[in-house]
Amino acid sequence: MRAVSRPSGLACLLLASNPSYADYQLNLEPGVTSFSQGAYDIHTIVMWICVVIGIIVYGAMTYSILNHRKSNNPNPAKFDDNTTVEILWTVIPVLILLGIAVPATKVLMAMEDTSNSDMSIKVTGYQWKWHYDYVGEDVSFFSNMSTTQEQINNKEAKGEHYLLEVDNKMVIPTNKKVRFLFTSSDVIHAWWVPAFGVKKDAIPGFINESWAEVPEPGIYRGQCAELCGANHGFMPIVVEAKSEEDYLAWLDEKKAEQAAASASAEKTWTMEELMAHGETTYNTYCAACHQVGGEGLPNVFPAIKGSPVSVGDVGKHIDIVINGVAGTGMQAFGPQLNDADLAAIITYERNAWGNNTGDIVQPSDVKAAR
Repeated sequence: MRAVSRPSGLACLLLASNPSYADYQLNLEPGVTSFSQGAYDIHTIVMWICVVIGIIVYGAMTYSILNHRKSNNPNPAKFDDNTTVEILWTVIPVLILLGIAVPATKVLMAMEDTSNSDMSIKVTGYQWKWHYDYVGEDVSFFSNMSTTQEQINNKEAKGEHYLLEVDNKMVIPTNKKVRFLFTSSDVIHAWWVPAFGVKKDAIPGFINESWAEVPEPGIYRGQCAELCGANHGFMPIVVEAKSEEDYLAWLDEKKAEQAAASASAEKTWTMEELMAHGETTYNTYCAACHQVGGEGLPNVFPAIKGSPVSVGDVGKHIDIVINGVAGTGMQAFGPQLNDADLAAIITYERNAWGNNTGDIVQPSDVKAAR
């Protein structure tokens, strides 16, 4: 035990002194929303109350130990109680608790008050990504982690926002009250953005609510805070607050993107187009489970490289990708991706990593299979 503890202690000192490790922080980070700032203020007030109480209590203990020790006064004092002192040490803590409860209750009530919101965004948790639906705007999209598998596997240097990068950020306008509606398609997730003071469970079949009003443009990051499966650590959240003018421009751009995606499902794609788009889409939606090289994770997620599904009947392959496999980790991607995305993924899986079936799946084939 002694032989082990010495190197361990030295390792802890080295880790603590190495600036390449996580930033050392002694306090909470002030939030950007009104109630997150309120929570920070309550925390600060309570901390200083505890400091004052600690000084008084330990000061009294130290004074008593030093001045009433046996060597100073061998004859102990004879008394039973002091009614005044007992009343004081009962009343004072009650007043302190009441003083804390009033502002804390105001902050908690503000957190739950989603009334009079300017817009609503439905947030749905999936294993392992987020779906954002802008209610009334006909804009919805998935947000996936964009940190590369090479970084995760230590084959590339890790980026500045390692595991906190996404392909599609949630975008909200500044100075607008945005209501969030949380639910889940599979298991319990939790949408957590510390700067907003928002941490809400996303529960299947249930709706939770929260809100945020951000005064200044900026980018705010968070994560899933509920252990939701094997890739729980790969569900980052990125929210960008833009000025109202920039937000409206982004909204128009997003609508145009979705219109273009719908139109792309009507055209006939070449093999080269499908393979290029399929590789990108596969790496975004499938690689976390089945790996970039299609080899899967033994005893957890099956391989696609050389599998009976990817080199067998193409109709069965399309059905599995669209509808998933009940009782397994294979999700139904039909509700998540458009026909062109699905056609590209399936074509890529049937022709990558030596599968080489030569099969071309068009968006029209996926549409017919739906």
